[in-house]
Amino acid sequence: MSVVLTVAALDTYFRSIFDMEEFYSVDSSMNGLQVDNDGAEIKKIAFAVDAALETFNRCADAEAGMLFVHHGLFWGEPLALKGVHRERLKFLLERNIALYAMHLPLDQNPRLGNNAALAELLGIENPEPFALYHGKKIGYRGKLKKPLSIEDAVKAVSFMGRPPLGIFPFGKELSETCAVISGGASREALQALDEGVDLYVTGESAHSVYHPVLEGKLNMIAGGHYSTEVWGLRKLMEECAAVLNIDVEFIDVPTGL
Repeated sequence: MSVVLTVAALDTYFRSIFDMEEFYSVDSSMNGLQVDNDGAEIKKIAFAVDAALETFNRCADAEAGMLFVHHGLFWGEPLALKGVHRERLKFLLERNIALYAMHLPLDQNPRLGNNAALAELLGIENPEPFALYHGKKIGYRGKLKKPLSIEDAVKAVSFMGRPPLGIFPFGKELSETCAVISGGASREALQALDEGVDLYVTGESAHSVYHPVLEGKLNMIAGGHYSTEVWGLRKLMEECAAVLNIDVEFIDVPTGL
């Protein structure tokens, strides 16, 4: 791709990948461009899970002109420009860094999304859409290429070998089917139970699903909200490097949650 990569050009490119309109009515995130720059060419894009001052500082240190995040700064309601919110925006504006955010469309994308990436890591064959979330199926499920122990499944989805938040080995010793939803989708374990899958992988666990999962003999991994949501960003980062011929960098700021 030989065009000058302005914010406008990158916005067009990202909109060709992600179906933001599909999630407009159900996603509180302001998906797309959240903070513009002054029109300068973007020569490097940084990718991170969260929009936060630590991430912004490291983006500036990396000399990236745009930061692409999963969790942006704007969530459904206007915020007064004061306190932490003011400091974050001030930092971006003073350093001419554009901020781009993609929430549910990044989770769901069948090629570059968090859930498609998790399905690939686990070896789910021919993944099918799974689990209604505000009327949209954002996860994937299917048969595993080879049966997995819960220990091997943990290894497959642990980013940089970091331990998961919770492991619940309540089902078969070797799982043959699996469903995945990244992030905070603990209650969707109940849908995994209803659909009879052997293993459910998500980011967070919840007290309210513990006994249903135990009694329903479902294996479940809570890999961490952060750790299950790095994968789509990294796939998109690789795509941008290959297609746009632009410098990229992943900024790893784990929360342990």
